[in-house]
Amino acid sequence: MKKSSSQKSGTEKQTDVDVFVESSPLEKFFTAQLKDMYYAERRIGEHLEEMASSSNSEELEDAISNHRKETERHVKRLEKVFRAIGVEPEEKNCEAIEGLIKEAIEIRDMTKEGTSTRDAALIIALQKIEHYEIASYGGLLELALTMDLHQAASLLDKNPSRRS
Repeated sequence: MKKSSSQKSGTEKQTDVDVFVESSPLEKFFTAQLKDMYYAERRIGEHLEEMASSSNSEELEDAISNHRKETERHVKRLEKVFRAIGVEPEEKNCEAIEGLIKEAIEIRDMTKEGTSTRDAALIIALQKIEHYEIASYGGLLELALTMDLHQAASLLDKNPSRRS
C-alpha cells in the first residue's frame, strides 16, 4: 500500500490522500467489496422508486423516496472513496443484493395492493436490504481503518454502518 499526503497552500489545511496499488490480498478484498457495494447501491436505487409507488401509506412512500435520495448520496460517496484510493469506480455483480431485491419483489407481489399487509411486507423486505448495507459498510469502514486509509474511512463513516 502506498500512502501519501498532499499539502495545500495558504490557509488551507493538509489533506490526506489515500492511494494504494492493490498489492496485498487485503487491498484486493477491500477494492472488490467497494465494487460490490457500488453495484448494490446502484441496483437498490433502481428499485426503490418502484417500491415506493407500491406502498399503501403516504408515510411509507415518503420514507422509501427519502431512502432513494440517500442511496444516490451513497453512490456519490462511494465514487469519492474510489477516487481517494486512486481506483476508477467500477461495479462488481453482487449476488446478495440481487437475491434481496428478488425477494422484495416477490414479497410485494404476493401481497394485495393497497393493503397494510403489503406495507408491512415492504418494510420487512427493505429492512433486510438496509441491514445488508449496514453490515457491508461496517466491514468496509473497519478495513479502511485497518489499512490507514483515513480519507476513505471518513467517507465510509458517513454511510450506514454498525457505528452509526
